[in-house]
Amino acid sequence: MLGGLTNLPGMLKQAKEMQTRMADMQKELVAKRHEGDAGGGAVVATVDGKGSLVDIRIQPDAVADVELLEDLIKGAVAAASAKASEAAKEEMAKLTGGLNIPGLGDLLGGMPS
Repeated sequence: MLGGLTNLPGMLKQAKEMQTRMADMQKELVAKRHEGDAGGGAVVATVDGKGSLVDIRIQPDAVADVELLEDLIKGAVAAASAKASEAAKEEMAKLTGGLNIPGLGDLLGGMPS
């Protein structure tokens, strides 16, 4: 038991380094943009690394059918959000060496884990 305590300063240093790397990773991910489209590009949605919608482009001919346009918007946003989520998971795997640490995304401000 005592042997584990002698390495406590090293463990604390590693934890602090990981915390710094996670903060840097979170800033990088939020700055990234991910696009998703629907209807062959009739609607293109752009989200940030947390999946928040930052831009949407709609081709004029997609406006004729409102119900179809609503579905295209939802599809484009979902596709872009899925890309953002996958990118966050990939970065998290790099940081943790592939270990799945439940709840780590919550600690990073709601990023997917």
